[in-house]
Amino acid sequence: MDWDQFDLNPKVIAALKKADIKSIKEILNLSGADLQRLMKLSSADIQCLLKTVSHMLRRNSMLTALQLYQDKDHLTSQRQKLSLGCSVLDSLLKGGIPLVGITELAGESSAGKTQISLQLCLCVQYPYKYGGLESGAVYICTEDAFPSKRLQQLIDHQHKLRADVPAEIIQKIKFGNSIFVEHAADLDTFHNCITKRISLLLARGMVRLVVIDSIAALFRCEFGVSDSVLKARYLQTFGAQLHSLSTRFRTPIMCINQVTDAVSESEAAQCSCRGDPSR
Repeated sequence: MDWDQFDLNPKVIAALKKADIKSIKEILNLSGADLQRLMKLSSADIQCLLKTVSHMLRRNSMLTALQLYQDKDHLTSQRQKLSLGCSVLDSLLKGGIPLVGITELAGESSAGKTQISLQLCLCVQYPYKYGGLESGAVYICTEDAFPSKRLQQLIDHQHKLRADVPAEIIQKIKFGNSIFVEHAADLDTFHNCITKRISLLLARGMVRLVVIDSIAALFRCEFGVSDSVLKARYLQTFGAQLHSLSTRFRTPIMCINQVTDAVSESEAAQCSCRGDPSR
């Protein structure tokens, strides 16, 4: 565990390392008194530590689309979201997608997933006043080529799509210069991409959005039905790494996944019969 990413007093971080405490689980498994004796800190410092790690766990918890819509726990707010550039979608999601965490965008082929993701890559470049983060985006392609032609069409029509933004502001933004495209056709390349190149871009403040299109494609190619345990382990590892990047740099991660449906032969025959007026 990288304790330096937590908002803690340096002396608390030093005490954690000296006590060889390596995970949040270890902290929560010990009582306050035990932590105080082990780390040789005051009661106030221990309470601050427990509050900080508990908040980190809550912030990283998974949310469903319904929970985001209802926003019952007030875990997110308007100021902590990235606009999708569409008033209808922003209204449904109470302002957009959360800055911290992984958002999955799933749907059938040609449902508009890539379109929304490309629009997000443009939205992130707008000023905070208009729902953006004044930064760039990384678009990781794992299956198909990057849709550069479609992106250019979106850029050319921003003055119509974002009528809420003054034309002079749109003209000043060099959209194409702040979108970094990565191609990762296998798991090793993808791992290297998120742990090295993307980390560097985030650390330099050059990007504040990561789009992965799609993470499922990597697993379809490299794993069979009998490899479910290994596949789950890889997926869990990548998820933890992406969550860590999102939390550390307050950067939304958008994962695109295509949904397919398996139709049995009997169902297909029934559909065929209903579609044929002569039967």
